[in-house]
Amino acid sequence: MSFTGNEKHDITLAEAAAWTRTYRTQNPGATKGHFYGKTAIQNILNQTGCVGIRIYYAVDTNGAKQLIIVGVNSQENDLYNGLLAERSLACPPHCGVNNPLNSD
Repeated sequence: MSFTGNEKHDITLAEAAAWTRTYRTQNPGATKGHFYGKTAIQNILNQTGCVGIRIYYAVDTNGAKQLIIVGVNSQENDLYNGLLAERSLACPPHCGVNNPLNSD
């Protein structure tokens, strides 16, 4: 299989809210999400041959769970020699107002 960049990833708000609620219930007090600025994501997507992103689970040197974002080409290969993103802003405390994805 090859990636095109047009793969379907749609999810309804009801389903997303249920999934995030289940996660929060099973992981009380855990990080709920991560914020990445538009520029970081756009810079990864603008790399030559990039058709999407892959997000890896990681643990930093302090033992905290993190996400690593890398561009991916149409052959399903990571563009690991290109730009990578981490250093997200975690929710909490950066959650914004309560909504179906971050609150009960």
